[in-house]
Amino acid sequence: MLTDIHPKLPMRNKSITKEFYINKLGFKTFGNTDYDEYLMMEKDQIQLHFFEFKTLDPKENYGQVYIRTDAIDRFYQSVLDSKTPIHPNGPLETKPWGQKEFSILDPDNNLLTFGQSLFVEK
Repeated sequence: MLTDIHPKLPMRNKSITKEFYINKLGFKTFGNTDYDEYLMMEKDQIQLHFFEFKTLDPKENYGQVYIRTDAIDRFYQSVLDSKTPIHPNGPLETKPWGQKEFSILDPDNNLLTFGQSLFVEK
């Protein structure tokens, strides 16, 4: 049975990526081992992993991940409070498919979309 998923996204500079996810999004480092070319970050119940790709051209990076939340308004405000730019096409809004969501880009142009279902599960 499938139990978890840990997306792997490219990064050009480990320290810049680490700083962004800690200071802008409230993540923390996962694990006790520091790998030279690999980074694991976590927040609440999710993990994002990053692999070094020094020659990555951010304009040609199509890395994307969709992250579900149960507190979209509060998280959106925390992102604004940390002065993290919201993607020009991704402001917080209700989508026709029943999600309230917004998007940002990380330092390597990985698209992070955060969403919350507007449907109440029974």
